[in-house]
Amino acid sequence: MELLQMGWLIFCCLVAWADATSMYGEILSPNYPQGYPNDVTESWEISVPPGYGIQLYFTHLDIEPSQGCEYDSVKILSGEHVEGLICGRKNSSVPGSPVLGEFYVPSNALTVTFHSDFSNEERFTGFAAYYAAVDVNECTDFIEEPCSHYCNNYIGGYYCSCPPDYFLHDDQKTCGVNCSGNIFTELSGEISSPNYPNLYPESSRCEYRVVLEPGYRVVLSIRSGDFDVEPADSEGNCHDSLTFTDGKQHFGPYCGNKFPGPPEIKTRSNTLDIIFQTDRTAQKKGWKIRYFGDPIPCLPSVTPNSVIDPLKDSYVFKDYVTVTCIEGYEIVMGQSSQAGFHSSCQSNGEWSNSHHQCVPVECGVPNAIANGKAVYQSGSEETQYGASIRYGCEEPYYTMETRGDGVYRCSASGQWVSKEVGTALPTCVPVCGIPSTPIQDHQRIFGGSPARPGNFPWQILFENPRGGGALISDRWVLTAAHVLEDTRNNPMMFAGITNINKQLRQGEAVELVGDKVFIHPGWMKMANPHDRTNFDNDIALLRLKDPVKMGPMISPLCLPGSSPEYELTKDIMGYISGWGKTEKRVRVVQLMKAMIPVVDMEKCRSIKPDTLADSSAFKFTDNMICAGDGTKDSCNGDSGGAYAIQDPHNDTQYYVGGLVSWGSKCGTYGLYTRVGRYRNWIIETMSQNAKAEESDE
Repeated sequence: MELLQMGWLIFCCLVAWADATSMYGEILSPNYPQGYPNDVTESWEISVPPGYGIQLYFTHLDIEPSQGCEYDSVKILSGEHVEGLICGRKNSSVPGSPVLGEFYVPSNALTVTFHSDFSNEERFTGFAAYYAAVDVNECTDFIEEPCSHYCNNYIGGYYCSCPPDYFLHDDQKTCGVNCSGNIFTELSGEISSPNYPNLYPESSRCEYRVVLEPGYRVVLSIRSGDFDVEPADSEGNCHDSLTFTDGKQHFGPYCGNKFPGPPEIKTRSNTLDIIFQTDRTAQKKGWKIRYFGDPIPCLPSVTPNSVIDPLKDSYVFKDYVTVTCIEGYEIVMGQSSQAGFHSSCQSNGEWSNSHHQCVPVECGVPNAIANGKAVYQSGSEETQYGASIRYGCEEPYYTMETRGDGVYRCSASGQWVSKEVGTALPTCVPVCGIPSTPIQDHQRIFGGSPARPGNFPWQILFENPRGGGALISDRWVLTAAHVLEDTRNNPMMFAGITNINKQLRQGEAVELVGDKVFIHPGWMKMANPHDRTNFDNDIALLRLKDPVKMGPMISPLCLPGSSPEYELTKDIMGYISGWGKTEKRVRVVQLMKAMIPVVDMEKCRSIKPDTLADSSAFKFTDNMICAGDGTKDSCNGDSGGAYAIQDPHNDTQYYVGGLVSWGSKCGTYGLYTRVGRYRNWIIETMSQNAKAEESDE
């Protein structure tokens, strides 16, 4: 009894191992063929070389039977999986066959465990079993990663192989194809996926390239029925995909059971890369595309604001054109400009010389004009083609002499042009005959009333000898010939004053510099001017060296018009002004004024001179007028001053009707040079001698 208990203690913890990686072996229950002991558990770990399975069979089986083998049993395990649980007594039912139970495990390891409970009353003898390594057919039995194409079994293992034109990937299980490196250079053709329309290979990347001659772009055409690629997953990702790229544009990736892109894809290049990539799952029939070369077009315009010759609906590679800027535009190249250039459509679809830009013609800043300015019509200082300016004069002292509205536009020639006068600049001339301060005074000049500033803005003072004159433009002074006959061309004279002492002392007077004197050719020169009795043609012009600036205190007096209304007749009233002697026989420092009428010449003839007993010694001509009323008159020092007459067509404007010439006696009636008779001579002299720099004749 003690020996049996000791034996149980030994067997309850016994684990047996077959020879490591043995090709076969035997397993016997404890004490076999004697009865096995009670309360014993024994396990055997069986392993064979990799690539083999295990075949286990029993030749003797005598184990206490029970429901579900709950008393005594033999359990066969392959990993965690129970391959079998056996008990009871079995005899071979096949004559001559000793095998009572057989198990096949495709793995190369299994565990056999024998267990007995506390009693073995009938002395069951246990079991005898044998195992052997058998070859596993991996190609038909389950393996985790099967071959993608061909599986080849051999004793102890297997290997994968591929169809012709395929290659085996590094994983030694999947196959791919050598489908890259194909270059298509024909102007049209077809390209399809490997095996099309049969299933395309898995785990492959196919790269094709279309290379056409320069000047053509690749155009693809794909029919929906010629496209069948594994559809995208639920997140829209393509695992098998077709992609196109020309270096600038990228099309795709595309996948699905019909082509999702446009039926025609136009690239911008003569080169196109086609990339088809697949994974290990779900092969489809693939795709077929057609391509052709389309001449690369150039834009219908080489550069903005230009026209092309010849004009065509479209332009392609090697087309040659002449580009001309539209009117008002030019191409600026350094310091010069040109109207156009030549260009050709290049192989990349771009025009040569397209860097030339037709820009608006530049007219530059408009020329300045004297006594005026240019105002930009747009509000900003635009000087390019189409811009416009309006010249204006400094009002109210200047007015525009040129005909037209003064509007000039920047023309295509790069010049500012007026539609009325072309490129000639307008001229601002002084407004004549309008006092800045209304005269409206009827006092006499001989001891008469002082003139207010602005009454006679045309009044000129000759300092030595004392005399007067009238400014008739910004460059000309009109006076009596006898005032200038003994002076040089630059007598001392002033403008813009009424009080001689005050304004000369304070520098308010404007000194004028003469340039040349023009005495009427009909004026008779005398050796002794003091004995003169002939004042016929007593008129002269003095050209100024520089134009005088007009303003409220200085502005010219108008010349008489040529129509009969300007002929001085009896009772016409006019103003005289000057710094001559008064009734006290003194010269005043304040400009004096008076209004007097034109009277019959007999009034002047009847006055006896202070120095001559015989008034008939003086010569009276039709070039003279007699004016006065017997009390208001000019006197010594007033010579050359204007007899200003209100214009018959404008009651705010005055013209020079006469010039103070001579008189028999101050304070009675005086004789005035009839300026209207000399209008043509005045105008011609000023016109022929307009510029001081011209040579004097």
